[in-house]
Amino acid sequence: MTKFIFFISTLLISCSLFAQETNKPFTHADTLRGTLTPERSCYDVTYYHLDIKVDTAAKSIAGKNTIQFKVVTAFNRMQVDLFPNLNVDKIVYGGKELKYNRDGNAVFIDFPQKLPAKSIQSIDFFYSGVPIVAARPPWSGGFTWAHDEQGKPWINTTCQEMGASVWWPNKDHQTEKPDSMLISIAVPSNLMDVSNGQYRGKKELGDGYTRYDWFVSYPINNYCVALNIGNYVHFDDKYGTMPLDYYVLPYNLEKAKKQFAQVKPMLGCFEKYFGEYPFKRDGYKIIETTHSGMEHQSAVGYGNYYENGYRRRDWTGVGVSMWFDFIIIHESGHEWFGNSITSKDIADMWLHEGFTTYAEAIYVECLFGYDNALKYINGYRGKVANDKPILGPYGVNTPGSKDMYFKGALFLHTLRNIINDDTKWWALIKDYYNTFKHQIIDNKQTVAFFTKKSGKDLTPLFEQYLNYKDIPVLELQVKAGKLMYRWKADVKAFNMPVKIALKDKAPAFIYPTTSWKEMKLTESLTQENIKVATDLFFVNVAWL
Repeated sequence: MTKFIFFISTLLISCSLFAQETNKPFTHADTLRGTLTPERSCYDVTYYHLDIKVDTAAKSIAGKNTIQFKVVTAFNRMQVDLFPNLNVDKIVYGGKELKYNRDGNAVFIDFPQKLPAKSIQSIDFFYSGVPIVAARPPWSGGFTWAHDEQGKPWINTTCQEMGASVWWPNKDHQTEKPDSMLISIAVPSNLMDVSNGQYRGKKELGDGYTRYDWFVSYPINNYCVALNIGNYVHFDDKYGTMPLDYYVLPYNLEKAKKQFAQVKPMLGCFEKYFGEYPFKRDGYKIIETTHSGMEHQSAVGYGNYYENGYRRRDWTGVGVSMWFDFIIIHESGHEWFGNSITSKDIADMWLHEGFTTYAEAIYVECLFGYDNALKYINGYRGKVANDKPILGPYGVNTPGSKDMYFKGALFLHTLRNIINDDTKWWALIKDYYNTFKHQIIDNKQTVAFFTKKSGKDLTPLFEQYLNYKDIPVLELQVKAGKLMYRWKADVKAFNMPVKIALKDKAPAFIYPTTSWKEMKLTESLTQENIKVATDLFFVNVAWL
């Protein structure tokens, strides 16, 4: 308990500093949502069975979640999370109702006696109500209640960042993945539900509703659990022996068959560079959604108009974006980074988004060649805001800057060029994925891995690019026949090598630190004759 109090004190200090930096005050509710409280860390979920009915007319849901868990340390009180606009109808354990109290999104459940450590237990959590409507899906969490072009109900869920407890009760912390999950969604019988995992069949309930059952046989993020209800039609394909299943609205069937031909080459590229598709038993699905797209595990949400680019735009502004469907590539990349490898805290979400954005460039290189990949990833430079650090504050369910996408990808691109050996780099990327697949990790583990495997101390580089808002500046000046150079950086020990080209010579490494270094020039050169390889290294250059 003393260690926990110390941790909370440290957390509050760090959060206070971050709050001052971002003008965001953190609250008791933020801590309950983002911290592994004793009432959370005392148990480990092994299995969920989410079993609900969706009333499309009333825009309401009702049902239960069976939560099976292993007791880590003996306890008689546990925390389960559910947004307060949804009702707790009852919580049942061993055939008897349990007492509970609510504190914002947290539901604290009391047992009549301590549950013994290492035992396997189960509760049935009954709930109902009108869930929050997503204001701007997929970036805001909740339900989207819409109608398709034929006037039929079309409903999706999205809940990343806000949390899965916006629509179903669970241990809503990113360190928690059940080993498996059964998702049972009852919908009006003229509609279909498509969720994560393997289709287990449907059952007519006799009251105008049909229940669809989906079984997830791998650990799954809470925010990846999704329901998709609509007048869907289905077609399928195979990638080797793995099923590929597609669920689209009937009037888009032919367009989908053409557009989704991009899936198999994409899977081939990602398997080549990362490793085997992470969820082979559950297969791969794309489901047409009301929103642009989301990385729901084995059930990718898709709403990109069946066109290349992103929402009918040249996403990176260099032309290459229009050669492929951004949503298929990006959201599928998350199957490796985000769904298989998951960060312990949303503060480290760059491990999802930075690596997946970099995966886009890998896809381009795989299909369209290195020069186009170089052009593509450098198209992201203009999207970097440098507004705040990529890493967020820990324990309060708050991510860092949206630069985690573009700056994160450009940082990985920079690391590739520091390694300066593609055979070693691609082996390193594949080794990283296969070392941590199906695991929940943090940024420190990532830094330690890349440092150890590369044989280079990359810690100052990770610290500068992730912990500070600004990228390093290479300061240069020509003085008395010498080239003077140094890094201007927040990290005093920053010492990244970088390539420069002198006049018509091939680019070569220099090794700046935060102190001035010099190089004798064999001929008179000016600023125009000296080029820094900013297409290979994400840095700024300042001539003094």
